[in-house]
Amino acid sequence: MARQCGFSVSAEELATVVRNHDGKSLRHHRGVDGVARKVNVSLADGVKSDETSARAEVYGANKYTEKPPRTFWMFLWDASQDMTLLLLAFCAFISVVIGLATEGWPGGMYDGLGIMLTIFLVVMITAASDYKQSLQFRDLDREKKKIDMQVTRDGYRQKVSIYDIVVGDIVHLSIGDQVPADGLYVDGYSLVVDESSLSGESEPVHLSSANPFLLGGTKVQDGSGRMLVTAVGMRTEWGNLMETLSQGGEDETPLQVKLNGVATIIGKIGLAFAVLTFTVLMARFLVGKANAPGGLLRWKGADALSVLNFFAVAVTIVVVAVPEGLPLAVTLSLAFAMKKLMQERALVRHLSACETMGSASCICTDKTGTLTTNHMVVEKVWASGAAQTVSTAKGFDELRLSVSENFTRVLLEGVFHCSGSEVVTSKDGRTSVMGTPTETAILEFGLEVEKYTKVEHAAAKKLKVEPFNSVKKTMAVVIASPNAAGHPRAFLKGASEVVLSRCSSVIDGTGSVEKLTDAKAKRVASAIDAFACEALRTLCLAYQDVGSASDVPGDGYTLIAVFGIKDPLRPGVREAVKTCHDAGINVRMVTGDNINTAKAIARECGILTDDGIAIEGPEFRAKSPNEMRELIPKIQARTATLSSSLKSEFACMVKADAIGLSVVCVCR
Repeated sequence: MARQCGFSVSAEELATVVRNHDGKSLRHHRGVDGVARKVNVSLADGVKSDETSARAEVYGANKYTEKPPRTFWMFLWDASQDMTLLLLAFCAFISVVIGLATEGWPGGMYDGLGIMLTIFLVVMITAASDYKQSLQFRDLDREKKKIDMQVTRDGYRQKVSIYDIVVGDIVHLSIGDQVPADGLYVDGYSLVVDESSLSGESEPVHLSSANPFLLGGTKVQDGSGRMLVTAVGMRTEWGNLMETLSQGGEDETPLQVKLNGVATIIGKIGLAFAVLTFTVLMARFLVGKANAPGGLLRWKGADALSVLNFFAVAVTIVVVAVPEGLPLAVTLSLAFAMKKLMQERALVRHLSACETMGSASCICTDKTGTLTTNHMVVEKVWASGAAQTVSTAKGFDELRLSVSENFTRVLLEGVFHCSGSEVVTSKDGRTSVMGTPTETAILEFGLEVEKYTKVEHAAAKKLKVEPFNSVKKTMAVVIASPNAAGHPRAFLKGASEVVLSRCSSVIDGTGSVEKLTDAKAKRVASAIDAFACEALRTLCLAYQDVGSASDVPGDGYTLIAVFGIKDPLRPGVREAVKTCHDAGINVRMVTGDNINTAKAIARECGILTDDGIAIEGPEFRAKSPNEMRELIPKIQARTATLSSSLKSEFACMVKADAIGLSVVCVCR
């Protein structure tokens, strides 16, 4: 079928190349370029949009075969298997039989039917609640899997749903992205992938031309790059793994386990007393029967009725002892709690959350995207020795008048080339920025500078790229700079305190380079602190002319500018924090930002109070256990490097647990 549609390689043959890491087969196909030719795709322009349906028909769609959803009758059956309900059902049946024998129709039916009605209500409510919950989570999972990926199609870089990716697509990958399908590495910079979800190996895999195999379902840990999709859906390694896995059953909640245990104990005690009562009554009856004329050999209908009454008394004891209202009460309370959480736009996957959330006394929350909107804009910029507000047209005019064209060219060169994001133009001619919120803010600032100064950045070839790394807190790029007569020029961008410490000079408004004296460095540091105190995230941009393309200097840079980027608070955050405080719940913020930025945001949210403490991660981890015990109750904001923040959060939670706090961690 592939050859009939104009492709030179079959779906299964193409899939096995990556799945088996078959370098020999890849060489047989003449490498990545050869595979691209066989699937009729240009590595520069990507797939043509009008070919996607044909490719999906030949090579399959990027969707996995899912286990059929459970029906309502399956939930009904599960709900009816509760041991307490089964015991009650048996008691109800015996009660009906004895009632009919002793009281006749319809009086003898009432007790048994009442128990049966309770059982019916419990089973129906439980099944309906679980079924409704499963439908909601099915929809939630479907929405959660709708990941947008950046691909090149028709010569344009654009976003498409992960479900719409087809064999031959050129996918752009960056840090944090999920690899959407199996494919081959085309090009990139320091691309590192975490394959632990598939292989179980924690060691990251470095991608290169020598090792070009990318597996769907893995995560990009570092770097950036492009990949050629060779297999999608069930033909990927992840699809094969999904086929062998089966969905596990739902566990009971802690409250349900305890109450079931209580019901079991009560049932056993009731059964023991019922047996004892029946034994005593029968013993008395048999003793009296033995002393009566005729003894134990003469039985009348009245005697049989007496024995039946004794059995009815025993069953009544069991029925009364077993709390038939307990399962209904638990089901109704959990369903009510789940409904209340749904009204707060919080879906509950495990019902135990409904029980444990009420005992939480501390919430540890991330900042970016949780407390804030995660839509960043450059609010202020320090350049040519002064800080300017650039959130208005007036601010851009003042910036334009304070700097020369030479300075503007260097600034724009650094803004547009030292970036992991990209300015793209759609088919209709509209310009947009694709990338992380921070990078997007800086590139949008660059576009505004071009608009107001009428100076455009020049295209330049990237000779080397060191992507942003959470340990180094910087990214660097070496380009063949048009402003340096084509000679290599290195740009460095990242955390202000890191970049500033690696600078030895500064460029002024005229474009001249001056030595960065201690006095000037202090003024820059003061500007950075001032930005941070205004809840602005700060980034520095610097450059240095270098001798070779592979040379990324460690220091000796020339400072260009300091950016103050703002991420506004989400609506309702202050009110939510106040509500938590009024309820006696302590809210703590954990972020990778500068300590002053963290303090400003925490104060703006109402998290950091006058008697609270904000502390940096290294300082916190240097404390002894006893010092931590005294310090943790007072900590309201904490900063950490991104690489260690997760471990720090666990350390905080463990320590908090040791001093009797119940902690909930909120992440994006």
